[in-house]
Amino acid sequence: MSPAHSETDAAGAGLRAVVVATPPRAQDLGSVSYWLESLGPIQPRPSLQGDLEVDVAVVGAGFTGLWTAYELQRRDPTLRVVLLESEAAGFGASGRNGSWCVPELNAGLDLLSSRFGRDRAVALHRALSATVEEVGRSLATEGIDAAFDRSGVLLLARGPYQLPLLEEHLRSYQNAGISGEYSWLDRSAAQARLDVAGVEAALYTPNGATLHPGRAVRGLAAAVERRGATIYEGTRVLRVKEGSPALIETDHGRVRAEVVVLALEAYLSQLASYRRRVLPVYSLITLTEPLSERQLASVNWSERMCVASMRLTVDYLARTEDGRILVGGRGAPYNYGSRITSSSEHHPATHANLQRTFEEWFPALRGVRFTHSWGGVLGMPRDWIPQIGFDREKGVAFAYGYTGHGVATTNLVGRTLADLITGRDTELTALPLVGHRSPNWEPEPFRWLGVRYVQRALARLDARGVRTGRPLRGGALARRLAAH
Repeated sequence: MSPAHSETDAAGAGLRAVVVATPPRAQDLGSVSYWLESLGPIQPRPSLQGDLEVDVAVVGAGFTGLWTAYELQRRDPTLRVVLLESEAAGFGASGRNGSWCVPELNAGLDLLSSRFGRDRAVALHRALSATVEEVGRSLATEGIDAAFDRSGVLLLARGPYQLPLLEEHLRSYQNAGISGEYSWLDRSAAQARLDVAGVEAALYTPNGATLHPGRAVRGLAAAVERRGATIYEGTRVLRVKEGSPALIETDHGRVRAEVVVLALEAYLSQLASYRRRVLPVYSLITLTEPLSERQLASVNWSERMCVASMRLTVDYLARTEDGRILVGGRGAPYNYGSRITSSSEHHPATHANLQRTFEEWFPALRGVRFTHSWGGVLGMPRDWIPQIGFDREKGVAFAYGYTGHGVATTNLVGRTLADLITGRDTELTALPLVGHRSPNWEPEPFRWLGVRYVQRALARLDARGVRTGRPLRGGALARRLAAH
C-alpha cells in the first residue's frame, strides 16, 4: 500500500493504468504473515527507474488496486497498467487478513437503510452477495489456486448476553426483507454444525467463503501482469499533484497520469490531506498447528466456514485448507496521531487473549500448539460506511473504509471504479457507496482520547456480559459508543 493517490476521468479511449503502493518500511515479506510465508521465497520485482507517462495510476498494490487494474484491463485491453509498490504486492491488509470473503460490511443493514433508504441498502447487499461468487469465478478464470471454499458464515451467540445481539442481527435482515437467506439455529442445531462451548444459538448463511489471501493477492498481481501491466515494487510515492494530467513523484522517478486511483485503505491516513478520513485500527491473528481429522471431528468442524460470535470487541475464526484454526480479533491499542507501526502488529497480550478464546470455545482442543501470530492495520471511516469516489476535474478516484471486510468488497470496488473511470453508467455506479462522504475523525488529542475510551468501554461491556450473563439491552449503548 502507499501514501499517494489521485485520479481522473477516463471516458475516452487509450487509458493507461498505474498501480502504486507505499507501506512505511522495508522488511522480509515472508515474515508479514503465515499466508505470505507459506508461499515460499518471494522474488522482489524491480523498482521504477526514471519517468513515465501513463493514463491511470492506481496507488496501492493490495486487493483494491489490483482488482481496479484488473477490471480496467477487462474493459479496455489496450490500457497500459503500471503498479508502483513501496514494499511488495500484498504487503498490507490483503496479505494478512482473516481469509473471510463475505457479503457483509461493518455497517449493518439498519444503518445503511437509515442513511440511504431500504431499497438502496438492499441493492448494495445484493451486489455484495453476488460479489462472493464473482471473486471465486475470477480466481478460477485466472487459474489462481487460492483454496476458495464457499462453506458459508456462522454467527454465534456465546452466552446469554450475546443472544439479544444475534436476535437483533436477524431482525435487521427481516426488516430488509432478506431473512430467507439466513437460517436460525437453536443450541443443539448450532452445536451440530460446530460444537462451541457456551453457544446459545446461531445464524447461518451459505453465502460466504474462505480463501488463502496470500495466494489470491499474489496470483492477482501476476494476472494483471499477464494482461500487460508492469508492477514496480520498492518504489515509494512521495506526493501526488492533482490535475490533468496528475503528477506522481516517487523516490525513483515521476509518473504523469490522466487518472490516479488512491487504493490505500488504512495507509490513506498517512497522507497529510487525508489524515482524518480513515482511522487505522489493528486486527491481530493467531494460528494453530494443523489439526488431525479426529481433532476437527471432536468439535464438528467439517467445513471451512467463517465463524464469529457477537462479542462487541470482535472475534473471528476460520479453518485453513490444511486444517489449521485461525483466531482473530481486536485488542491492540490505537496509536496517537494515527501512526502505523510494525510493533503494533505483534501485541502479546492480545495474541495471548486470542489463544485463550480458542481454548474457551473448544475445551476438547486445549493444548493445541499455536505456530504463527501476526497483525495488520485496517481502515475505519467515521460512520463505518465505505466510500467510493471519483472527481473528474481533479482526476482523482479513491475507495477506502472496509473496516476489516475488504476481501469481497474490494472486488466490488474494483468493478465500480473501472466503470466510473471508463465513463460507464451501470448498476454499480448507482450504489450508495459511490459519492458517499463520511465525516472526518476528530483532531488529536480528541481522536486518541475518544478511540481509547471506546476500546476500553467495549471490553468492559464484554467482560460484564461474560461475568453476569445478563443481556446488554441489544447492544444499543455499545453501538452508540462505537459509532460516535
